[in-house]
Amino acid sequence: MYEETKYLTAGDKALNMEFGNSISVEINNKIRSMTEAIGTQNIKGIVELVPTYRSLMIHYDPLKTTYQELVESLRQLEDKLESIQLPAPEVIEIPTLYGGDYGPDIENVANHNGLSIEEVINIHTSNEYLIYMLGFTPGFPYLGGMDTRIATPRLGTPRTKISGGSVGIAGSQTGIYPIDSPGGWQLIGNTPLPLYDPKRENPILLKAGNYIKFKSIDEKEYMEIKEKLKTGDYQYNIYPKVEEGDIDGSN
Repeated sequence: MYEETKYLTAGDKALNMEFGNSISVEINNKIRSMTEAIGTQNIKGIVELVPTYRSLMIHYDPLKTTYQELVESLRQLEDKLESIQLPAPEVIEIPTLYGGDYGPDIENVANHNGLSIEEVINIHTSNEYLIYMLGFTPGFPYLGGMDTRIATPRLGTPRTKISGGSVGIAGSQTGIYPIDSPGGWQLIGNTPLPLYDPKRENPILLKAGNYIKFKSIDEKEYMEIKEKLKTGDYQYNIYPKVEEGDIDGSN
């Protein structure tokens, strides 16, 4: 993380607060803290906030504030970040059907790493993955925490269409395609859960700062979840994140 945050212009209607040059939990926490802090203030002219891996882009109305005025307000706010209490993180379980037509590249991942398909599934479902940011398509989660034992390069030729719900691996990252879209990740499974639903009160299921835990399911369970989602009977499994040394889950 930089010793001093960089304030960078991004055209005449936005600026970028750059906190570092790496992907880290420390930088992510500072970005989230700054986002929370701005949300509690009535800073003139701010239109939209776009948090990323290592920066926070702030769109503003130049008819209501100037770049210099906005930077001054943000610097003052940044000095008070230690007082910001971030929401306690939660974990959402993502049921996933691995392999077969649902994960056509899982054998590639296994062969690349000298593993069996079962070992790939066990490794992929063993971790809780921090959601660093959302982007690319609505609700696409950029995750941290994947075991390097299943790291696999992207496909040489991307697919022109990947089904929404597809779970993939690209390099040392794993992610979920929320909607049908092109993509070059190695597909290892599919979740029936809709990460993006414009008809839902909150269209985006996931939130930066929370965690994902994949759970392996069979095709029968996959279809049952699909049916429950249609009838509105499906209950999402969301629970508090247990930090290291926090045996009973309390702080």
